[in-house]
Amino acid sequence: MSQNVAPARLLYWHMKTGGTLRLVKPEPLEGAVGVPSVPALYQLYSRYVASIAAKLLGREDEVKDVVQDVFVAAMEHLDELHKAESVKGWLAAIAVNKATSRLRRRKVRAMFGLDSGVHTPPAHPASPEQAAYLAQLYKELDQLPVSHRVAWTLRYVQEEPLEEVAKLCACSLATAKRWIASAQEAIVALEAKAGASGGGPQARRPGEGKA
Repeated sequence: MSQNVAPARLLYWHMKTGGTLRLVKPEPLEGAVGVPSVPALYQLYSRYVASIAAKLLGREDEVKDVVQDVFVAAMEHLDELHKAESVKGWLAAIAVNKATSRLRRRKVRAMFGLDSGVHTPPAHPASPEQAAYLAQLYKELDQLPVSHRVAWTLRYVQEEPLEEVAKLCACSLATAKRWIASAQEAIVALEAKAGASGGGPQARRPGEGKA
């Protein structure tokens, strides 16, 4: 590959071919003082973006694609970075947007019986019981409106402050609170129904005892 290929292009090529970013030297964008290159952003924040995607999606097999989408979008809109309050928040907003779009597409596929994905915990649980609970929780989240699911997950799984949830969901604080409360009520009802039928794992729910 030519040595004068732009760093962002190198990032895109490495992601698409499964290469390693260790071959890419992070350099500032030409003429953009203080703005890091996309490869540098990837090296610093790819794990953070992957964590958000995993928690929102509940499926590890979809995380890599979302991470790629986030940094390709960052490459295409890098000129907007100087307007952001923080690099981390800017990337988080893109990650939430990309994960939300994927969740909406998943919901449409499910309507036609085309979604056969398997839920996998976004983190390694301490016990088989916790793994079973997380798998059940994400099945319950699948039944919620996507906006409610995303807000609830950001609040109780990602543990973001309410103000940050509203910012990431691009909605008012009052709307974020309403979505979270509605999701929590629905999850409690779904778990009560599952428990009554003897099929619900017994574990402390995220959000219990937390406003």
